[in-house]
Amino acid sequence: MRLEEYWGVGPKTRETLIEELGHERAIQAIESGDVRALADAGLARGRATRILRRATGGAGMDVLATSDARSAYKELLDLAVDHAVTQRAADRIRVLTPLDSRAAMDDRLDDVLAARDAWAGLADDDRKAVLAAYERYDERAGSEHAAVEAALALLAAGVDSGPFAAIADLERDRLGAAADALAALDGGRVREDADEELDRLRDALGAVEDMDADALALIEDLRSEGVHDVEAFRQAFEDRLLSETDVTIDRVRDAMPTDAADATDFVGDTLRTLRTDLTAAVDEREETVASEFRETLADARDAVDQAVEAVDDIALHLSLARFALEYDCTRPIFVTGEDAAVSVVNARNLTLAARDGESVQPVTYGLGEHGITSVPDGVNAVPGEQRVAVLTGANSGGKTTLLETLCQIVLLATMGLPVPADRAEVTAVDSLVFHRRHASFNAGVLESTLRSIVPPLSSGGRTLMLVDEFEAITEPGSAADLLHGLVTLSVDREALGVFVTHLADDLEPLPPQARVDGIFAEGLNPDLELLVDYQPRFGTVGRSTPEFIVSRLVANASDRGERSGFETLAEAVGNEVVQRTLADARWTAGE
Repeated sequence: MRLEEYWGVGPKTRETLIEELGHERAIQAIESGDVRALADAGLARGRATRILRRATGGAGMDVLATSDARSAYKELLDLAVDHAVTQRAADRIRVLTPLDSRAAMDDRLDDVLAARDAWAGLADDDRKAVLAAYERYDERAGSEHAAVEAALALLAAGVDSGPFAAIADLERDRLGAAADALAALDGGRVREDADEELDRLRDALGAVEDMDADALALIEDLRSEGVHDVEAFRQAFEDRLLSETDVTIDRVRDAMPTDAADATDFVGDTLRTLRTDLTAAVDEREETVASEFRETLADARDAVDQAVEAVDDIALHLSLARFALEYDCTRPIFVTGEDAAVSVVNARNLTLAARDGESVQPVTYGLGEHGITSVPDGVNAVPGEQRVAVLTGANSGGKTTLLETLCQIVLLATMGLPVPADRAEVTAVDSLVFHRRHASFNAGVLESTLRSIVPPLSSGGRTLMLVDEFEAITEPGSAADLLHGLVTLSVDREALGVFVTHLADDLEPLPPQARVDGIFAEGLNPDLELLVDYQPRFGTVGRSTPEFIVSRLVANASDRGERSGFETLAEAVGNEVVQRTLADARWTAGE
């Protein structure tokens, strides 16, 4: 395959990859999803990630039909990356995509949930040992040596079942010998401390080179000690070599010339001969040692390859397991066949849950042929089995958050990952249309929005529509007509969908296969903060909040004139309701 055939690889990128990696290695890096290799070759990490997502999961990326769906997908990956145990695992998480087969979803779920259960069952000390092993792995840049050391550390920690089973059958002795060999070799050279004799020869050579570099000073030093005749000089020089270079006496004497004209020639010839002899000895010993280490690595090659793959796979699954545990995620139920559903019981929004100190009210909601049989206290009924719903209600009431939560759960499930809900049913969709509120009356915005959200409905595949306040991008009268058309089209194409709007009354009559759900504001608390029950009620229009907002403005007015102005607005929205709201808040404060 040619590099240009991969999405995002143009002529300049191709040149860069071939220059830095070569054609075969570049293709291997792309096919294996190796972000680091492409980044090291000079590609920006973000660009490398986008290329690899398309290369390894192009069909899955096509599910993300809108820019908001792609943004929600990237936000999920960022949350998961926060729990990565290695940089390599973080890179692999960033290239996870929605999967295009139910079998692949189930396989990944099996691996992640097994890792979750295993990680949850580990003692604190064992967890610390595993994390420490991976910390050292990262410090060594995820090298082959680092992977083998990590595998040995995991074995030493006694974690060799469940997701760790991939390392259970590794031969510790062979892997240990391979670790020593990998530690000893550096690009074909033998590192210091790998062989005692080689270190001795290198030290001797270094000492001789130092002497040779300052031979004249050495001669003067010997003479200053009172050495003047030839034999005494020879003996003093021999003693100095033996004491300062760790060269054997036989090698020293063999190097000394018999026909030197003077002391300078004698010292110079001796040191040059020693340098030549020691260099040859170092090279010979290094080749012998390196050959032994290479042979050890060849014998252990299968074990090393297995360790490298296992350590990376375990890191990925542990990272996802830690993410699942952090947000109390569970296995989704996939709805197949003619039925279609997206339903959640006690679902939590991950964006809110990730914020420090953020309290998240769980929500139960359902579309299609779901299995929800009970709802929270105070909710009027279980959701109907309509596949399309119009969601109404209070400002700041969680309608957008509910859309985002459903989007997150469908994305996680189709990526083969656990979801933040006590129970969730998901139909794998061909197109996920997520449209956040964009306040603009620009005609171009309306056109581009319709171009992004209508074609997936017309494609013939299964579509999930999550559309937030469509009316914000055009005039109210036209918005109601267009939104009614979108709801009708969704029903006609048997899509699943939730449409958030404040125009519910203007959409009547809806198709009988669609329903209206509502979120209700409950009033103000003693601090005059809005109280909202974020749990929708089904088959009923939600109550908006202007009277509560005006009540707060009246109560907080800073002077008489300002208060008079807000009281005029209170008359407009219903002064009796405003006064009752304020009285309820004061009564609650005085209890």
